[in-house]
Amino acid sequence: MSPQTDEREKEYPPLEKVPVHVGIIMDGNGRWARERGLPRLAGHRAGVENLRRVLRAAVEFGIKILTIYAFSTENWGRPKEEVEGLLNLMERAIDRELPELHREGVQIRHIGRLDRVPERLKQKILHALNVTRENQRLILNVAFNYGGRAEIVDAVRRIVADGVPPEQVNEALISRYLYTAGLPDPDLIIRTSGEMRLSNFLIWQGAYAEYYVTPTYWPDFDKDELYKALVDFGRRERRFGLLPG
Repeated sequence: MSPQTDEREKEYPPLEKVPVHVGIIMDGNGRWARERGLPRLAGHRAGVENLRRVLRAAVEFGIKILTIYAFSTENWGRPKEEVEGLLNLMERAIDRELPELHREGVQIRHIGRLDRVPERLKQKILHALNVTRENQRLILNVAFNYGGRAEIVDAVRRIVADGVPPEQVNEALISRYLYTAGLPDPDLIIRTSGEMRLSNFLIWQGAYAEYYVTPTYWPDFDKDELYKALVDFGRRERRFGLLPG
């Protein structure tokens, strides 16, 4: 993720504020492909390729935690050939990208369920988590087989299984049982492709996040687009439910 020649020609003014934790709903792969007369899977491939440059840009701009929405619990309902293609893309991406991500100090974390993930892919995911667990340059949360409601259900189940008395259940406790336990909530959530929906993404953690929606499809969401989102974030006054200061 060191600077590449295609990025050298442009310098970016310093940002006013840099969010510690950014979430991205990577949307628009299918529409990107359709507008080019390509199959949907070609759009997903382009989306995977794009992640590499966004990761480089995130590190350069000083983001410490990036959470990407890769595959939702609802995505299993898509056509079988598309689901199989997405699973294969995930497997190939791990094989191809893991060595460089590890060299560059990226710590990979999985958020979501692994119960429906094919065994071979599951083992590759677990291997990636283990190999990179000590890295500190950037935490990359990959939300794969993830759903915000399922996350809360899983947290409640674990709380009940641990025998926590009802009077001890509060927001802080629930946060400790979420997939993102130990991490700060996202400061900024970006959605590409112009859709105005949460799509079941970080619905607990994103309660006070700033949201940024761009009409740009995910495969075209480059360093410039990320910078625009961060500039917009820097202009916001975060209130967390309080009155302006």
